[in-house]
Amino acid sequence: MEQKDYLMREIEKIGLLLRAIIGSLINKKEDFSITAENHFEKAKEMLLNETGFYLNKFLTLNEAASNIYLLQFKGINPANIELLAEAMTQFGLNEQSGNKRMFFEKALQLYELCERTDRTFSFDRERKISEIKNAL
Repeated sequence: MEQKDYLMREIEKIGLLLRAIIGSLINKKEDFSITAENHFEKAKEMLLNETGFYLNKFLTLNEAASNIYLLQFKGINPANIELLAEAMTQFGLNEQSGNKRMFFEKALQLYELCERTDRTFSFDRERKISEIKNAL
């Protein structure tokens, strides 16, 4: 029972963290001192400090290796993978340098992982996959 409670707390913690990251990217005020790069750096720091998830490492791994890396974290479930995909999409939308494609490709990979691991079909997820494919 204690192990289940721990796992549920980890799932909730990762979900809250990813929602906070997405919220900061979507609902950013017109604060020109905070650039997209600063948002990315802050998100990287939050993920590393709170969960031990090293975003730079994740971004450099191929699909198979990044799936293995991602699934080793306690608290990763399809809902949290989808939140991470949304964060990658937002990073891509806010990216000013040439890394836009990298973020979109990683988001697409994450959404496709959700499709393989989640037992529920999601029209919203399918729409997001189509939007990313069109953006690439």
